[in-house]
Amino acid sequence: MSLLDRLADAHIEAAAERGEFDDLEGAGKPLPRDDARDVPPELRAGYRLLKNAGYVPAEIEARREIRDIEDLLRTAATEGDQPRRLQRRLRWLETKLRESRRGRALLSDPHYANAIRQRLTQDNEYTP
Repeated sequence: MSLLDRLADAHIEAAAERGEFDDLEGAGKPLPRDDARDVPPELRAGYRLLKNAGYVPAEIEARREIRDIEDLLRTAATEGDQPRRLQRRLRWLETKLRESRRGRALLSDPHYANAIRQRLTQDNEYTP
């Protein structure tokens, strides 16, 4: 443990002893659900940065909608048109998500790959 880590721990412990954390909003309640729990661990940090900047990737939106539809299907009546529509929507979202992952390496997009090559070989001149 580094000196900085030990100093931070000492300050946190001292604040806790003084009761500075006792009246925080949400104290004693469970932590909120992690929106990125379905995201692969190696992508979570990047997605959180995007989220904090106000951008939610389409993949996250699709995963969220899939989870919501699955929740609705568990509680929906088994008869009628709604479950069939939800099933179709669910299949479409799952297919869309699967297809978005296939062959989506950054350099597989010719426009993006060309932009990267130009950026690396030239100083500031880039023309799409």
